[in-house]
Amino acid sequence: MPSRIAALLTLLVEQPISLYAAAVLRIGYGLLYLAFLLSEFPHRDEIWGPDSPWTPALARQLFDQTGWASVLTLSDSRAYFEVCYATALVISALFTVGWRTRAVSVLFAVVVTSFHARAIYMTDGGDNLILLMSLYLVFTACGRRWSLDARRSRLRASTAQAARPALDQAPGELRRHVREARLTVIAVLHNCGMLVIAAQVCFLYGSAGLYKVQGPSWGNGTALHYVLNLDLFRPWPALSRMADGHNLMLAVAGYVTVLLQVGFPFVLFGRLKYPVLTILLGMHLGIALLLGLPLFSGAMIVADAVFLPDRFYRYAGRLWRGTTRRAEVREAPGVVVGQAHTGAADGEPTLMSGHG
Repeated sequence: MPSRIAALLTLLVEQPISLYAAAVLRIGYGLLYLAFLLSEFPHRDEIWGPDSPWTPALARQLFDQTGWASVLTLSDSRAYFEVCYATALVISALFTVGWRTRAVSVLFAVVVTSFHARAIYMTDGGDNLILLMSLYLVFTACGRRWSLDARRSRLRASTAQAARPALDQAPGELRRHVREARLTVIAVLHNCGMLVIAAQVCFLYGSAGLYKVQGPSWGNGTALHYVLNLDLFRPWPALSRMADGHNLMLAVAGYVTVLLQVGFPFVLFGRLKYPVLTILLGMHLGIALLLGLPLFSGAMIVADAVFLPDRFYRYAGRLWRGTTRRAEVREAPGVVVGQAHTGAADGEPTLMSGHG
């Protein structure tokens, strides 16, 4: 046990873990919030603007009691609100593509917190989760992969390698120690942030499952029947009625939901997590379609991505590049697809060969 603890501490200190998962979280939540702001653009004034029923003055009175803060309440001017809204759209887009991620992640957290606090009574579970994740991602190195920052770092490294003289002098001792300390701090903050995100998702699923166990409707398998008959959660009434007609399927789905949520933290350290995450993906897609909660479902789907290892994302990246490369070969004029395939079999690295 002491050796395992020492190995865990060494892993937390030496290098950042799950960099691809952090990138997926950045892209996912950036896209979700950007889509959320764009979808509410026609109703922005009624929700967050000066003409909202929940006026800036009322919001400031609530802030005095709760300790919240929002940049949207600094002025009651309509022009100021429009500038803030346009700035929020730009920051969400920059956070998604990973431009100057270290600074933009802080601005993104300020944007999410400000809009969340401005209309606190208009939020739901998806907003709450995105708020928490935006704060956690500030401490992570979520711009190391699949970002403009990563592309710029690769170009800078290749340029520096080409311009480096044959005999390079070793850096100063103080400079080397400062660099090592900086890398250690970044690794520790990133790893702790990712562990907190994983723990947050586990607590979310576990508490939701234990809360369902206490209700009699989940015990007798009728909970989903009642949910599908709530007018507030029926964006497609005909689809809800069709799903409500399968009582046995709804009862099984309810029991599986509770079982997966309660047991979720206990299946994360084996291969069983892959089918569990797949079932949860289907469950969240069903919630988005049947109950009309796309923001909540999207936030949960993105959060589940933290439990997939980096090798999964590297494999997905190679698969995507191979698919796009084959599509380009097929669309290229004068290229015979069969000959291209034969050439790859004669020695060109392929996806199934195991080469990077």
